[in-house]
Amino acid sequence: MTSFVSPLLRLADSHCHLDRLDLTLFNGQLSEALAAAHEVGVEHFLCAAIDLKHFPQILAIARSFSGVHVSVGVHPGEQVAQEPEVEDLVTLARDPAVVAIGETGLDYHYHQGDPGWQQERFRRHIVAARIMGKPLIIHSREARADTLRILKEEGAQEVGGVMHCFTEDWNTAHAALELGFYISFSGIVTFRNAVELHKIAARLPLERLLIETDSPYLAPTPHRGKSNHPAWVSYVAQKIAALRGMDPVELGEETTNNFLRFIMK
Repeated sequence: MTSFVSPLLRLADSHCHLDRLDLTLFNGQLSEALAAAHEVGVEHFLCAAIDLKHFPQILAIARSFSGVHVSVGVHPGEQVAQEPEVEDLVTLARDPAVVAIGETGLDYHYHQGDPGWQQERFRRHIVAARIMGKPLIIHSREARADTLRILKEEGAQEVGGVMHCFTEDWNTAHAALELGFYISFSGIVTFRNAVELHKIAARLPLERLLIETDSPYLAPTPHRGKSNHPAWVSYVAQKIAALRGMDPVELGEETTNNFLRFIMK
């Protein structure tokens, strides 16, 4: 089940959904999925919230397993009965296991109507992040201009954050870097046809680079189409190291140190 990499690798999966993993191949045990990740050097996991209903579940995971950190937020694609208020997010973010606010942002791919409700939700997350002094986890799909505009308007540069599962262009990456954000690559960067993404991954300043699985989604090559899990962040590390002409061990070390700086902001 694990990828074949050097045991010297030190890795951090900067974005995953441990509460949503398919544990069929791990005897139904999250502990076995995390053990598989540990075997290839994954030391840290950020389990990102996508709604508040399941937040207690991911918080319980963080309290049960070392190296697991969590965020609190409502994904832009989630339809909820009651919109999260700033006070709701701030209250939950006071838990020491919470290292970031999100994932939040804009998604115009699946929601093509009036974007007003998404934008207002996004703004509330940024306000909460500024109150708590915690970084943001940003989801942006087909909304790059509005995403960047709202980040600037709401002063997101005060807390910074990460553009998670980055699939945009270089100009978007550069604008995010200027706001103090990290850029995180998922298994998409391993896809053969992700040519523009390959160029960005090779060009990006190393000190602003993160890697992730977004598991159980977006499994990397050679497992594309399967249910993803955190151990496979090693494939992302290997691909980006190859694109940059680096030793995977160095790439893993640098991105792990970046992750630790990110969560300790």
